[in-house]
Amino acid sequence: MYSGRTGERIDTIYWIEGEYIREALREIAVFMRDWRNGKALAIDTRTIDIMAAAHNLLDASEPYLLLSGYRSPETNAMLRSRSSGVARNSLHLRGQAADLRLSSRSVGQIARAAASCRAGGVGRYSGSNFVHMDCGPVRSWGR
Repeated sequence: MYSGRTGERIDTIYWIEGEYIREALREIAVFMRDWRNGKALAIDTRTIDIMAAAHNLLDASEPYLLLSGYRSPETNAMLRSRSSGVARNSLHLRGQAADLRLSSRSVGQIARAAASCRAGGVGRYSGSNFVHMDCGPVRSWGR
């Protein structure tokens, strides 16, 4: 995965033989931090699992482009003031969501892969060319 905002890239194994690797999860939290203010929060492993499973289903060789992972309350409030599409109680605030893109796959392809996991929310944002994945209730929206 790489960050479109900071230019950073992360290629890490976070799970081996049924166990999460603590150091890898810390690296993921730092990587998926709020790039606007540098604040970080542990990313829910269920969200990481959904992202990884969808990526495997897509059989993509390129990493995800991360647009948004954790969002601080300040960033979420600022984004809400600019767009009606930002939830007041966004799962990004809890480290339970990610907005992602792959240049080699369409929004529809990515969303179908994520939805097939039946493990959380999947939002299609075709106009902005990204897919939202979270570990909340199973649901879908957008086009």
